[in-house]
Amino acid sequence: MWIDASSARTTNLVSTNDYHMADDPKKKIAQDCFKKGTEAMVKQNWDYAIEMFGQSVKFAPDNLMFRQTLRGVERKKYPKGTGAKMAGMRLMGVKASIKKARLTRNWANLDLSAEEGLMLVPWDAELNADMGEATSKQGFTDVGVQGYRWSVDSDPNNKVILKALGALLEQKGEFLESLKYWERVFKLDPLDMEARSKITQLNASSVIRDGEFDDDGNKKERSLEDIRKAIGKQASANASVDGPGQSEEADLQRAVRKDPDNKHAFLKLADFYRRGGKLEDAGAMYQKALELSGGDPNIREQLEDVEIDLMRKSVDIAKSNAAKSPNDKEAVAMAKAQEIELWKREAESYRSRVERNANDLKIKFTLADRFYKLKMFSQAIPLLQAAVQDPRMEGQALLLLGFCFINEKKGALARRQLEKAVPKLSAVENKKEFLECHYYLGRLCEEAKEVDKAEEHYGEVLAIDYEYKDALKRMESLAKG
Repeated sequence: MWIDASSARTTNLVSTNDYHMADDPKKKIAQDCFKKGTEAMVKQNWDYAIEMFGQSVKFAPDNLMFRQTLRGVERKKYPKGTGAKMAGMRLMGVKASIKKARLTRNWANLDLSAEEGLMLVPWDAELNADMGEATSKQGFTDVGVQGYRWSVDSDPNNKVILKALGALLEQKGEFLESLKYWERVFKLDPLDMEARSKITQLNASSVIRDGEFDDDGNKKERSLEDIRKAIGKQASANASVDGPGQSEEADLQRAVRKDPDNKHAFLKLADFYRRGGKLEDAGAMYQKALELSGGDPNIREQLEDVEIDLMRKSVDIAKSNAAKSPNDKEAVAMAKAQEIELWKREAESYRSRVERNANDLKIKFTLADRFYKLKMFSQAIPLLQAAVQDPRMEGQALLLLGFCFINEKKGALARRQLEKAVPKLSAVENKKEFLECHYYLGRLCEEAKEVDKAEEHYGEVLAIDYEYKDALKRMESLAKG
């Protein structure tokens, strides 16, 4: 079929035969396993995907992407707060191995043991921290940071883990990011002198480093007094404010401590964190509010939105990495695989919302869009047929409906929808959709041997974008007969 079926206009997963095979035999094995795991993940064969990604991690323990993918699939198999059956009994041997490896400072074995446990309980804070410690001790700093972050996500008030993550970020030179975690320690325990000292030290380090160069990249000469003033200014800005009315965050946290069984207090704090982009913190607060509410579906939706935002953030990072290295087939495939997982997660969430809000056409359109991207055309069609009743999205719904029929090889139905979409799409406000609609109408008319109409639609495209796809070539070909 001549139209890309994933309307995100993205290409299919890169063929596994196109991977660059490293000279290192272990790296080659890791890449081979990763390819198999990616294929299994797309098919939702979680057990085999975990097995293959686990092998990738074993043979390439320094590869952050392999770890992230493995943990993502493990968590897909075991949703938050769950794990394998009889996990407690099965973890006894794992914890004994971890203890032995730590005593002998055998960090590689500690890493393997921690991952073995995480296959059973991927949300476990202690095991993720064990992995973070083991990898950072081996020099895999980025992997170590990720391990501690996962641990903090599951146990946000654990001072030991917060300190370990702060220290590792400081080691990487990420002073302001490190500062965030030491400030969390200080809020949990205002008498912690180590945290107080670290906050002062990190303020100083960030000021000195950030002020070392001017806007043109030239090294600046600054006096000791200038540095002291800058440090004092930043310390004042970062100082925690405890007085009522002086800090919205502090007031909201105080409300939570005052009434820990009040779901509304947690919701307000969650909303504050979400507005500020602190998605991990927001998720933790929504989770607590959900527990206190007894499973309120509206709160569950807010938690799902935050989890989806976190996934989207991860996808954006993966895409950025792939764009920087377009010849890295592994990075490109990983970005695509993560995007597919995001679409699946969104579809799962919106499907339940459609069931609860049968008359909400916007949600139906959104779910249909995700089905289309996942090439689930027959599921998308009835949702789009309902969504066209909403004037606000009628043109886009008709366009997507036409694409679904094209992929279902129903050309006549597709053409009918696209022709209805044309007057609903503005060349100014909906330029992308306007071009797509006329271009594919031109293709359909061309296939139907209706040359005049095909030329008319290609003409509409070329009048807006002279280099759009192969419209000019097709127009010239039709003119030549």
